[in-house]
Amino acid sequence: MEKVGIGLIGSQFISTIHAESIKKVANAEILAVMSPTPGHASAFAEKHQIPHHFTKLEVMLAMDEIQMIVIGAPNYLHCEITCKAAAAGKHVVVEKPLAMNLEEADLMIDTCKKAGVKLMYAEELCFTPKYVRLKGLLDEGALGRPIILKQSEKHDGPHAAHFWDVERSGGGVTMDMGCHAFQFFRWLNKNNPVKSVYAHMQTSVHGDKTIGDDNAIIIVEFENGVTGIAEESWTKLGGMDDRAEIHGSEGVAYADVLQGNSIQTYSTKGVGYAVEKAGNTIGWSFTMYEEIWNYGFPQEFEHFVDCVLNDKDPLVTGEDGRAVLEIIYAAYASAGSGKKVELPFKPSVKKPYKLWKK
Repeated sequence: MEKVGIGLIGSQFISTIHAESIKKVANAEILAVMSPTPGHASAFAEKHQIPHHFTKLEVMLAMDEIQMIVIGAPNYLHCEITCKAAAAGKHVVVEKPLAMNLEEADLMIDTCKKAGVKLMYAEELCFTPKYVRLKGLLDEGALGRPIILKQSEKHDGPHAAHFWDVERSGGGVTMDMGCHAFQFFRWLNKNNPVKSVYAHMQTSVHGDKTIGDDNAIIIVEFENGVTGIAEESWTKLGGMDDRAEIHGSEGVAYADVLQGNSIQTYSTKGVGYAVEKAGNTIGWSFTMYEEIWNYGFPQEFEHFVDCVLNDKDPLVTGEDGRAVLEIIYAAYASAGSGKKVELPFKPSVKKPYKLWKK
């Protein structure tokens, strides 16, 4: 069986999810992991039985056996790594958000096109089983014409320090989690163009850690009249909360990724998850089984590997990542001005949060 050789970039939370997910893909093999922090890559490689580990990107990219790299590095490194990987002839999977700004996004897209490699955008909500079924209900006409789309993702804050630092992340919870909702809406609505964005943001709990937004409500208006409502929070205790709704002209559907597919749990110590404890789970929480599959990560990587093996177009592309980034920019601009922002939007700053915190 032909397998796609994969190199992982990063050795923390999201790269653990990548590693565990790729292990479930028959046509894939993780050959190497790279992290510039001494000891991180070697420990990660030992834990996940990966044959090679590196502290220098260029050394890993020189491996001919690697066909695809997966970027789990902080946001501000996505563009540089993508361009180097493309120059080395590697297909690229980039974790959300695609880049820090639209200029970087355009450079990544153009560089990968010129190099003849695929730029794939890792948005797992397009592969999450409950959400795939939700979209199926819409596509088959069971709900009629879509009117309102809703998606919310909430927990008590990010797992790595760079998310709190807006200079390295580009923004707060809207940058970190709003990106999920925006691509989710675009996917449900068949990539209909976005007409306008209106957002309200606050730093309500974590002001001692960040100047970024830790709560946000964003309204996305599409040209075909569909409205998307995103609710994002870094202030919700008790573990992850991830749910969506479709309100149509002939029906309504609700999907909760965790409840109904989990074990209601009370613990005085907190619950350990398959990958890593998801937020503060002391007290009541929802304990996941098959957590990674339930979120669609193995399905996502099975698709990306198939795209490389059989030269298929990915479901979620660099262009999709750029479109999401434009919506993120418009959201921060709206929160900063208190007004609805029309698209297309051409920002004048390199980091989205600066349109809100001026």
